[in-house]
Amino acid sequence: MASVTIFVEEKLKLKVNRETSAVARPWQRKFLGYIFTFHKEPKIRVSETNVERFHEKVKETFRRGRRRNMERFIKDDLNPQIRGWITYFKLTETKGFADELDGWIRRRLRVIIWRQCKKPRTRMKRLIQRGLSPERAAASAYKGRGAWWNSGASYMNQAYPKKYYVSLGLFSMLDYLALEGKH
Repeated sequence: MASVTIFVEEKLKLKVNRETSAVARPWQRKFLGYIFTFHKEPKIRVSETNVERFHEKVKETFRRGRRRNMERFIKDDLNPQIRGWITYFKLTETKGFADELDGWIRRRLRVIIWRQCKKPRTRMKRLIQRGLSPERAAASAYKGRGAWWNSGASYMNQAYPKKYYVSLGLFSMLDYLALEGKH
């Protein structure tokens, strides 16, 4: 580190920020939100801290969207945030995080749907409208569990699958990365 600092400061006449600069393996350092895998052929991936920061930002957006029309909320608030974030990280070569984030966002949207139907009777009616049998819808709607637990249950995944959110216009990070990879 000392020899690099001397070279950069004396030869190149640049300042070195000693707090953020370090000499380390590529997979141990973060650069502009990216890190590298430690494989023989390293791949670029998004750092965990950036994914966590995205989680926190989107949680705030979801708190503001609880009592709104789902389609307008997705198009006006959620999609621009998702699109901007994933466009910045489009150079990533690993895509597992995008699949996880897409699933997490859909689950958060199912939480909103569950909470918007305040009474079990309304929940049952909506689940029947979405294609569940009346018996399964009744058993599901009257469970004493919370919204987060119910949003991850199989009946909610069946009633509100990915294609439902695609029809509402939800932007998919995984699909975007797959399209970017083809070009």
